[in-house]
Amino acid sequence: MSELSLNSLLAVPLAPLVGSIVAGLFGGYIGRRPAHLITILGVLVSFIISAMTLKAVAVDGASFNATVYEWMTLGSLKMEVGFMVDGLTAMMMCVVTFVSLMVHIYTIGYMEEDPGYQRFFSYISLFTFSMLMLVMSNNLLQLFFGWEAVGLVSYLLIGFWFKKPTAIFANMKAFLVNRVGDFGFILGIGLLLAYTGTLNYTELFAKANDLTALSLPKTDWSLITVICICLFIGAMGKSAQFPLHVWLPDSMEGPTPISALIHAATMVTAGIFMVSRMSPLFELSDAALNFILVIGSITALFMGFLGIIQNDIKRVVAYSTLSQLGYMTVALGLSAYNVAVFHLMTHAFFKALLFLGAGSVIIGMHHDQDIRNMGGLWKRMPITWITSLLGSLALIGTPFFAGFYSKDSILIAVEHSHLPAAGFAQFAVMTGVFVTAFYSFRMYFLVFHGKERFHHKPFPGEHDHHDDHGDDHHHEPHESPWVVTAPLLLLAIPSVVIGFLTIEPMLFGDFLKSAIFVDAAKHPAMAELAHHFHGATAMALHGFQTLPFFLALGGVVTAYVFYLVAPQIPAFFAKVLRPLIVIGENKYFLDWFNENVLAAGARLLGRGFWKIGDVALIDGLVVNGSAKLVGMIGSVVRLFQTGYLYHYALVMILGVFALMTWFVFMQP
Repeated sequence: MSELSLNSLLAVPLAPLVGSIVAGLFGGYIGRRPAHLITILGVLVSFIISAMTLKAVAVDGASFNATVYEWMTLGSLKMEVGFMVDGLTAMMMCVVTFVSLMVHIYTIGYMEEDPGYQRFFSYISLFTFSMLMLVMSNNLLQLFFGWEAVGLVSYLLIGFWFKKPTAIFANMKAFLVNRVGDFGFILGIGLLLAYTGTLNYTELFAKANDLTALSLPKTDWSLITVICICLFIGAMGKSAQFPLHVWLPDSMEGPTPISALIHAATMVTAGIFMVSRMSPLFELSDAALNFILVIGSITALFMGFLGIIQNDIKRVVAYSTLSQLGYMTVALGLSAYNVAVFHLMTHAFFKALLFLGAGSVIIGMHHDQDIRNMGGLWKRMPITWITSLLGSLALIGTPFFAGFYSKDSILIAVEHSHLPAAGFAQFAVMTGVFVTAFYSFRMYFLVFHGKERFHHKPFPGEHDHHDDHGDDHHHEPHESPWVVTAPLLLLAIPSVVIGFLTIEPMLFGDFLKSAIFVDAAKHPAMAELAHHFHGATAMALHGFQTLPFFLALGGVVTAYVFYLVAPQIPAFFAKVLRPLIVIGENKYFLDWFNENVLAAGARLLGRGFWKIGDVALIDGLVVNGSAKLVGMIGSVVRLFQTGYLYHYALVMILGVFALMTWFVFMQP
């Protein structure tokens, strides 16, 4: 087994960091073109080395696990920067750098007229550095650094248009919701540190079995279950799982390129990556796996329902992302970590393609994002049309497309799970197949087919009144420039073929063997998958005969009939199901609950701490009270400080008398 070079691995995160620093600090001096060239060069270098690393890991069995820099030592605890590169890391490095490279190129066209051009390139390169530090880490300290760094940069990117009130609200919402998840995450890390004395993955996993016999102090709760649930709460925030999903749809207020980079391929998959990396811990707690399975199932199904009623093109894709993250989480709960990571990879390509395709449509529509104002765009935007169709086919799990192999594997794994929550999970993911196909092709048909509705827009369009690019809304739609369409074509290729090419090594080969641990005796989902697998071609051909295929086909046909043949049908349902639609339009009233119950409770608690704790106790009793006490003592002492000698003599005599009396009475 060959070893990887430390210097080349260091270049992977540092190259985008250098590009970010140059564009951020000197972008105003060097201008737009040099700023985007140096950031793209940094990410290109990173991608090339990542691809070479992936080849070395997959073909030669290379690996790397060592400390790069020791930050500090506290007793036996070492806090350090280190890299662990195995199949899981190498795959994530390639996904992050490739999607980031496509987004960098795409941004040249999308942000062409934006005054914050150099700043945007600086931010997305900094995000790439942060994500690479997260996936390459060999210890929880560095993982947490990358975890918080991607959260911080996403805050900057979502609120990139900082003069837009909705963007400022969205980035603050993302920041606060992620802090809730991160609180759980750091509790889990703290418990691991307290009971194992290390943050290093290898040392941690070696001591994992010792944790199973322990319970949380003063409770009968299993310690390993509490640790795993705390870690997963972190993943719920970052990977937008119910009920901590509320930040992701609003984050569409940021520019479209970051929707593709952060909310499709990288940041939101950090939670999935973390749970997969921690598989030796999660395998020890069935209770935690059931919890993960239930949360993933709820997210996969109920976020898909919300995708049906969205009219903003980016929000449809955003709810699709939430639903697919739910599918990945279901796979984690089934102990099918390989499948979760496989779906993470395939989803990264076709979802980035769909987001960038949506951005291309937005450019063509001069920044109107309402799909009800579109229609017939396939003739005017042929490249965007065909690539969006390929992305949609991959998303709904069409046999031979990338999404089919990963999604179908999740559906098969659910069937063979023995966990109590598996029944609900199977219902959720199967129903989700129809729902996904319906909302995906509702969007596709409304945007690219049917009547051209952009000449006399029937709807005002959510973004018409605060357009950030200042375009004229009355121009004809047009195909986007090559810097936008080239990334679409390059992302379309893996969206079609990557599943077919990689399913065998990723699910049934040795590619992820050293990175992921599964207790096959307790959790047989992966073993059952291997039993049913007879090659990628056979799997796809068999896929045409299965229930998920007919559910997906039913979703496509229903969308076609509803929106192209008989639009009066959805209008009828909109009236009949109005109460349900109101619930959906209000996003299950979770935002209302958060703002009017949780936030109001927090304000009430804060006001109580302020009035009682700060004003009454600290200011009133401790600070002002101590000052008053000193003043009172001073006023009493002042009575004896008259300046007359005979008063002082009297006090001295009285003092001596008091001392003598005390000695007399205190003697035994």
